[in-house]
Amino acid sequence: MKPCGFWSRLPLVTLVVVLTFFTMIAVPAWSQLSSDDTSQGTASGVGMQVLSALSTIVYFPFKGAFAIGGGIVGGLAYLFSGGSEQTAKNIWIPSMYGTYIITPEHLAGDRAVRFIGVAAESDGAPAEPAPMSRLAPEPAQ
Repeated sequence: MKPCGFWSRLPLVTLVVVLTFFTMIAVPAWSQLSSDDTSQGTASGVGMQVLSALSTIVYFPFKGAFAIGGGIVGGLAYLFSGGSEQTAKNIWIPSMYGTYIITPEHLAGDRAVRFIGVAAESDGAPAEPAPMSRLAPEPAQ
C-alpha cells in the first residue's frame, strides 16, 4: 500500500496553485492590457501574442519560484530580526515585485522586463538608484 503523504500530493497542489494564479490574477491582468494596438488582428500581431504567451510559460515558473522563495526568506528575516518590517520589505519588494507576464510590448522592447522588482514611489522607497554624486563623498580640496 502506497502512503498518501504530503510529498506524494505536492505536484497536484502545485498545479492547483498555478491554475488558481492564472485564472484569478494573470488572465484579468492580461485582458486589461492596452487594446489600441492596430496590429493585433494582423499575422504579425497574432504572432507576437503567441510568442509572448510561450515566453510567459517559460518565464513564469522561474519568477514565481523566486517570488515564493523571497516571501519565505522575507518572513524568516522578519522573525529573526525581531519583527523588523523594513528588513522583511528589503527582501519582499525585490523578490515579489516585477514582471510576471511577458507581453508583446516586452518583446518589442517598448517595456522593460523586471525580474527583480522595484518599489513604487508611493512606498517611500526611491524607484531608481541614487546618482553616484549623492553616494560618493565630496573630495577634500
